[in-house]
Amino acid sequence: MAALEWIRAVRASGLGLAGALLAACASMPAPVSVLGEAPAAPTDAPSSPYDESAPPHVLAGRAPLQCAPFAREQSGIQIYGDANTWWGKAAGRYPRSNSPAPGAVLVMRGYRDARRGHVAVVRQVVSSRIILVDHANWLNRGEISTNVPVADVSANNDWSEVRVWYIPSRQWGARTYRANGFIHPFLLTAALS
Repeated sequence: MAALEWIRAVRASGLGLAGALLAACASMPAPVSVLGEAPAAPTDAPSSPYDESAPPHVLAGRAPLQCAPFAREQSGIQIYGDANTWWGKAAGRYPRSNSPAPGAVLVMRGYRDARRGHVAVVRQVVSSRIILVDHANWLNRGEISTNVPVADVSANNDWSEVRVWYIPSRQWGARTYRANGFIHPFLLTAALS
């Protein structure tokens, strides 16, 4: 009987650990504002922020994954640790900017507190204020989402505030998130050579 209770305790702590690991990515950064209605797309956004033949979708059949390992795998940027540490760890190693480019990693910060963050890989620049990203764990189930529109809604067009397309409802998400900017996937030492 004691062995059965021990097995149950080990199983419960394993499930708790798995849940904590999936939450470490903090897939939804701190909202700047929450609107009562679905926000309008930026003024220069096309009628549809993505190619209708390749809409945003969640990949099926992949094992759950956090945003940081996914972004590292897809971009080649060799930064380790939680998403909230990527911007600081990139300093002096990788170029950082407020200009999106394919293959760059968008770094969003905060979610309820400063220990949370999210990273997503830029797939395509659609316009000066719309990009498509691929990322993991945005919906908090470890899923991988591709072709997801992200809109720059900052007053200065500097990508410091963004909105993310919400796949389940097929519209712009109601929250505005803070962003640090973009980490570009080539080492500074290589760029200076």
